[in-house]
Amino acid sequence: MKAHGYILLLGFFTAFVVVLFTMPSLIKVARMKHLVDEPSEERKLHQRSIPTIGGIIIFAAIIFSYSLWFPQASSAGHTLEGFRALYMEMGEAYKDFKFVIAAMVLLFFIGVKDDIIGFSPVKKLVGHVIVAYILVVMGDIRIRDMHGIFGLYELPREISIAFSFFTYIVLVNAFNLIDGVDGLAGGIGLISALAYGFWLYWAGDVALSLLAFTLAGSLVGFLVFNIHPARIFMGDSGSLIIGAIVSVLAMRVVDHDVSRLPHWLRTVPTPLFAMAVIAYPLVDTFRVFVVRTARGVSPFSADRNHIHHRLMALGLGHRGTTAVLYLYAIGIIALSLITRDILPNKGLLVLGTTALVLAMLPFAISNRRTG
Repeated sequence: MKAHGYILLLGFFTAFVVVLFTMPSLIKVARMKHLVDEPSEERKLHQRSIPTIGGIIIFAAIIFSYSLWFPQASSAGHTLEGFRALYMEMGEAYKDFKFVIAAMVLLFFIGVKDDIIGFSPVKKLVGHVIVAYILVVMGDIRIRDMHGIFGLYELPREISIAFSFFTYIVLVNAFNLIDGVDGLAGGIGLISALAYGFWLYWAGDVALSLLAFTLAGSLVGFLVFNIHPARIFMGDSGSLIIGAIVSVLAMRVVDHDVSRLPHWLRTVPTPLFAMAVIAYPLVDTFRVFVVRTARGVSPFSADRNHIHHRLMALGLGHRGTTAVLYLYAIGIIALSLITRDILPNKGLLVLGTTALVLAMLPFAISNRRTG
């Protein structure tokens, strides 16, 4: 397994270099063609026009690097035994490859159209349903077992498919919703990709780990241009790709074979680890949906009620806000490892309560100041 680690480094570095050296040209073209986001709405936090199609380069870097370095049978030798050994090492990833690529291409065009000329919510939902069908039904990338969470174990096929559809839709929208502060969505996506990437590598799944590391490399390159003051935004073309890849990685982690993991990591319930990695976008999305519904407005309506908005209102600024939320994301992941020996439902209670309480602190502090 360790011999294949160089593939991950090559994938990461290739994606990083592609973004680093091509993004300046995209920024220039976007400004020339006026493909920018104007600070015309009160909820927007930037004060100048900024290009919004950074996801084009993120997508290109991932596709190029993932396809270029995807492990081949030659990596294990030219013998039949070597090929079989590598095939077992890759698990379901060979089959995943074509469905992930197909889904990403479709999502890319949905995102670009939305970034440039807009996309009606109904048409966008239809597109997401098609992508979910490709991944969950055709690719069979789904959650099959809850491993004792809420007393549930193996799920019936119909429930498994419906729950996996829901997981995909929630995560894609969650990463889209947190893309409101310079460096936030890219940084949270980077943390998630690295966490899943290392876990999958240690679990013996080099191919899926490569997908995570190419995403991570592209986001490191993107953050060079997106950290405050941002020179470009990722737009829907970027956030949808991040959400889709993270959803694939999360669902694969939940049902993955853990026999190759180090012992200290093997005892962490896979659903808890998968949820801990994406705790911030999940908690923020859940909270804003509940608040909006309680106020009698559409849960999809835009407002300034996200956690990052409240941290900005406390005077932390873009960099302070992203730093706090990066620490939040890393802290919840660390907590899932610290509590690894707790029974699944107790672990979920600890993680969920901690994540919600920490997420509500900015609102409590803000309300106390204004009160």
